[in-house]
Amino acid sequence: MEAIAARQYAHLFVPKLFTVLRGGYGWNDLRSDAIAGLTVAIVALPLAMALAIASGTTPEKGLYTAIVAGFLISALGGSRVQIGGPTAAFIPVVFVVIEKFGFGGLILCTLLAGLMLIAAGLMRLGTLMKYMPQPVITGFTAGIAVSIFSSQIKDALGLQMASVPAEFIPRWTAYAKHIVTTQPAAVTLTLLGLAVIVTLRRWRPTWPGFLIALLVCTAVCLGFALPAETIGSRFGSLPSALPTFDFPHIPFERTRELLPSSFTIAFLAGVESLLSAVVADGMTGGRHRSNAELVAQGIANVGAAVFGGLPATGAIARTATNVRAGARSPVAGMLHAMFLLVFMLVLAPYMRYVPLAALAAVLLVVAWNISEYQHFRHTMSAPKGDRLVLLLTFGLTVFFDLTLAIEVGLVVAAFVFMFRMADAVEVSSGLKMIDENGDEGAAGADLTQRARLPKGVEAFQISGPLFFGAASRLDDLLDQFVQTPKVFILRMRLVPIIDASGVHALETLLDRCHRRGIVVIVSGLQPQPRRVIQKMHLHPREGELHFVADFESALELARTLAGEPIAGGSA
Repeated sequence: MEAIAARQYAHLFVPKLFTVLRGGYGWNDLRSDAIAGLTVAIVALPLAMALAIASGTTPEKGLYTAIVAGFLISALGGSRVQIGGPTAAFIPVVFVVIEKFGFGGLILCTLLAGLMLIAAGLMRLGTLMKYMPQPVITGFTAGIAVSIFSSQIKDALGLQMASVPAEFIPRWTAYAKHIVTTQPAAVTLTLLGLAVIVTLRRWRPTWPGFLIALLVCTAVCLGFALPAETIGSRFGSLPSALPTFDFPHIPFERTRELLPSSFTIAFLAGVESLLSAVVADGMTGGRHRSNAELVAQGIANVGAAVFGGLPATGAIARTATNVRAGARSPVAGMLHAMFLLVFMLVLAPYMRYVPLAALAAVLLVVAWNISEYQHFRHTMSAPKGDRLVLLLTFGLTVFFDLTLAIEVGLVVAAFVFMFRMADAVEVSSGLKMIDENGDEGAAGADLTQRARLPKGVEAFQISGPLFFGAASRLDDLLDQFVQTPKVFILRMRLVPIIDASGVHALETLLDRCHRRGIVVIVSGLQPQPRRVIQKMHLHPREGELHFVADFESALELARTLAGEPIAGGSA
């Protein structure tokens, strides 16, 4: 038994690369992965430099991170198509760490974060990441977007100021004092870069808009001899050599002071990488290994720190680009890192001419992309507790500290949950969360549910509150079908309450069903779930989603939709 348990435990950390190669890998797969890797490398090249500059360091640090960490995340991770590297989520915390402790402090932070991630994976905490309340994620993501936006004003306007304060209010106070130093050339290049990116996204969405924007802005800057600051004028020439071990002075004596920032980096890396893996699963129909992904993220962050890079995690936008470009395996991510290395070795002498205003335009678009304003606005229609968590996390992220925002957001979300559970204890006591064979505590008629279903129809019953801690259970429903049904009945008469995360999980389930051509019938909604679902604008859609009063009505409608008679029996 111990040997079996050990093998099962070890299987949790088997890289997807090993699984793919063991299943067979041919030249067609390599060609598809090479095309995808090249496509993602073209997208990642300007982003890596821009993210490093926004974090308060030099552009080659971002390239080193994308090369080293990107390779390790793909080679060792638990997702087939995950692309790793520096991301915008780290900018606020990395900027503050470098300002307070120097780059050596960031190296120590990244090393500690990597070790935390490895430990989290080995302790099988990857499955716990899915319990993160949606309002907390939306709140700190929107707050990070605001922080990134505010960090780019100096370069976007060409303000003549020696440094930018890390705190939000002092930063904008400094901007106001130096607004008279705005450089028309920088503003022109910023607007040009934004115009190119937005235009290409509208008319040529498959083209590498970020890279083309940099090329256009650089050509205009050189062609018209615009007096704009460039990578070369601020940082000098980029090194055109392989990344090497780089250990500046590391303040080990300040380890205790750096632990909160290390935890924040580890937390962000874990959450964002698993969110990215979930997005990839939704696009490919696969399933990632969350604990293997955390271990790979930890090793990648240790590797990035050893080579003088930045924190890294799975990048949702680049991962989506990888999938759309036809990636079939982790080899695409590994090749993306190798292509970036080639780009750096070949193009380093020319990157010095890129104007910083163009990179600012890239990051302004990135800030808009990660702001998730639709989710923010959507969550504002949720119950009061979710709105409180959202606004509190957002405000603390912008005005104070990301670590504090996450801690407070989680604590408040827990209290909101406990308050809701106190009201629902009598209703939910002793009930299973999801029971595919009906409610075990209900009348005997419910136990014959499956025998009464028409051919091509499946039904599940949810029992208990559908809150953030249980919403992820909906993700597994479709995977339990032997054959894809035509109609899926979701019985919710024993769900007393639902929150924003529950509605989000329900929407995700509906979206997966829609992509598979499955019609969903929701039956027996209680008053509170009905109010919340209506308030969050989840409405019936003909041929996709139907709401009915009870299971009998659901069976009648399912019979019509499936075109099959119902097996005998009465409610």
